[in-house]
Amino acid sequence: MEQEIFYTMALTRLTNFNYQQALELYRAVGSAQLLYEHRNEIGDIIKDASPKLMEALKDWDEPMRRAECEMRFMEEHRIRALTLNDDDYPQRLTECPDAPIILYYKGQADLNQERIVSLVGTRRMTTYGQDLIRRFIADLRQRCPEVLIVSGLAYGVDICAHREALAHGYPTVGVLAHGLDQIYPYRHRETAAQMVNQGGLLTEFMTQTNADKPNFVRRNRIVAGMADSVILVESAAKGGGLITAEIAQSYARAVFAFPGNVGQMYSEGCNNLIRDNGAGLISNAADFIKAMGWPTVQDMPLFSQSSASAVGTQIPNLTPEERQVVSLLQQTNDLQLNIITVKTGIPIGRLTALLFQLELKGVVKPLAGGMYHLLL
Repeated sequence: MEQEIFYTMALTRLTNFNYQQALELYRAVGSAQLLYEHRNEIGDIIKDASPKLMEALKDWDEPMRRAECEMRFMEEHRIRALTLNDDDYPQRLTECPDAPIILYYKGQADLNQERIVSLVGTRRMTTYGQDLIRRFIADLRQRCPEVLIVSGLAYGVDICAHREALAHGYPTVGVLAHGLDQIYPYRHRETAAQMVNQGGLLTEFMTQTNADKPNFVRRNRIVAGMADSVILVESAAKGGGLITAEIAQSYARAVFAFPGNVGQMYSEGCNNLIRDNGAGLISNAADFIKAMGWPTVQDMPLFSQSSASAVGTQIPNLTPEERQVVSLLQQTNDLQLNIITVKTGIPIGRLTALLFQLELKGVVKPLAGGMYHLLL
């Protein structure tokens, strides 16, 4: 595993930080180490590889030296590197067409927790926005005790979401637009230190990477892709939170927004998104939980493998795995694909095929936001 991490780091440097190209190469070969070992036969492996790319892939010297430095820093500061093939890599992200081939992580939280919510919005949050986040997280904690809260550690909505999560005992992960050798904004360093012990810090960037503007846009796709849903709290007509919401839509994630007063600058983005059917309207945690189809502490216990046997034979011509899915939806209907794969343990590729067969049999129907509804 260390060798694969080493070569994956080097690959990000070798492609001159063209992360899309690095991902295409990684997926084409299946391993950064294999890519290195066959660097002189790239044209045979990737038929449409350009002469420029084939030439670039022959010289790994500088990228490997940089990877060695990074691995030393990681060892000294207890940082983990997660490649696409790592079980601890955020599996929801692997579904995204522009997933990072490597992530650097310092923390304790499970990045594949059953329920993950990203809260995003303006850096110029109002008192109204603060109150929304405070009430939402407090109520969500009472109803759904096990949720991972994700945001970007920036001013405004981000830092408020992290701090409220910490205050209410939720793990919270900050996705950074720079390496783990710094914290930006600097004044958030104390909160970041708490998060390492009650959540974590995550980035796709090596150390010595500054918090430049393009990195924040790249960071947003991780905030969107690693979660089940994205909630826009407050936003002007244009802003990073809206960009994250749009990315989440493209990933088939559930998107929600809190409405605000007409004419208020930092409610305009949310109101417009709701008006244009880009987000579901929520006013509290109960609305959100109902829309997501999540069970609460008052509901039935979580689905277990043994409960699949309770489906019986009232639905004919179902395979054991199809019965397993139906049993889950009988207990809690209208669940997202991500939730179904986590609770059943069926890999997402096979699960997609199963749900399609169930749709053909008239057993389930797909809903907006990647959700599935049991028709029986």
